[in-house]
Parts: sequence; C-alpha cells; structure tokens
Amino acid sequence: MTKYQVFNDGKMKRDFTYVDDIVEGVVRVLDKIPEPNPNWSGDSPDPSSSYAPFRLYNIGNSRPIELLHFIQVLEDCLGIKAEKVFLPLQSGEVCVTYADVDSLIKDVGFQPSTPLDIGVKRFVNWYRVYYQI
Repeated sequence: MTKYQVFNDGKMKRDFTYVDDIVEGVVRVLDKIPEPNPNWSGDSPDPSSSYAPFRLYNIGNSRPIELLHFIQVLEDCLGIKAEKVFLPLQSGEVCVTYADVDSLIKDVGFQPSTPLDIGVKRFVNWYRVYYQI
C-alpha cells in the first residue's frame, strides 16, 4: 500500500469546496454583468475590481478544515485507512487558507454550502460509478 506524506501532522486548514458548488457559483456569476468601478485607483487598487468592466470572485466553502479531518472523512467514505507518514511543516507552507466569499454573496446571493462529509461521499460514489469500481 502507498504511504501518504502528511505535513504539519495534518494540522493545515484548507477550504475544501464541492465541485457542484463551484459550478453553481460560476453559473450565477455569468448572469451578473460586471460594471466598471469609477472610483478605482492605481494608487490604492481594489484587486477584485477595475476601471474596466470586470469582477473577480472567490468561490469557496469559506470554512477551513484540517487536512487530517479531510483524510478521516475520505477514509470513512472509502472504508480504507490511509498509511500516513507524518512530517513537519514544509518551508513556506501556509497553515490556513480559505475563500472570502463576501462579494459573491453580496453580488449574486450565493455561498457554497455543501458540507465536507456530504461532498466527499458524493464524489466517492460518482467516482465508483464512473470508473465501475
């Protein structure tokens, strides 16, 4: 069996987002025609807008979850225990990342909300059907 390297004892937190939530966010944003920000200034730029008509959105669950918890959920859904090799935090690694979805909620009224356990279970089920496992 493959041994998986788990850095920082799996304590890093990431924003795991179910793919259907990403697709829903993209579809909703497609219907929102962006407008230029007339107050935009290169001296103190807002990175999510511009004087040009465009807008950037983060689409994520906005709830960081420990990697070790993610691994546990995946193990539970697969019915298999991963062989983990715990290693220290890698140089330059960020301990916590997650999406700020405030603009997405404000502009299109959407926030990804599929819980990790449900999203992983749906993905594992899809994978097994698709690959006939």
